[in-house]
Amino acid sequence: MSASSSGARKTAITSGRVSENRRARHDYQIEDTLEVGLILRGSEVKSLRTGRASIAESYAAEEKGKLVLVNANIPIYPASRDNHEPKRVRPLLVSRKERDKLLGMIRRDGYTLVPLILYFTEKGIAKLQLGLARGRKKHDKREADKQRDWDRQKSRLLRAR
Repeated sequence: MSASSSGARKTAITSGRVSENRRARHDYQIEDTLEVGLILRGSEVKSLRTGRASIAESYAAEEKGKLVLVNANIPIYPASRDNHEPKRVRPLLVSRKERDKLLGMIRRDGYTLVPLILYFTEKGIAKLQLGLARGRKKHDKREADKQRDWDRQKSRLLRAR
């Protein structure tokens, strides 16, 4: 009996979510989302396939006219000799038109780019869903919580009928 048939080995993620930033929708008002690619090293991809990554404290910023992902934690892959820095700045792949539009909004209108979901596509390519967001004030967060609770209550009442 092999290790994979006995369930002793964890299967690698070939498609689907690797990491999600749940706090982003609470802390920010997401106005628009877009899918971007990441430039990753081999050990980073292997580590992502094991499901080990965190984008909770990360954000996208401008560096030398390009978009980069800052502070995303992809831990080192233990079996690799050629490892990476876990919190290195990773370049993002965006079309020039999209990049210029996003950088203009960040500079001028007070928006920020927040990573929402890190995932693999059906073809096995690592992608990042970015949200164009405005920060919420404390009272806005409370109002959003009240609205969400009321919507839940409403759906329960309608379901009970």
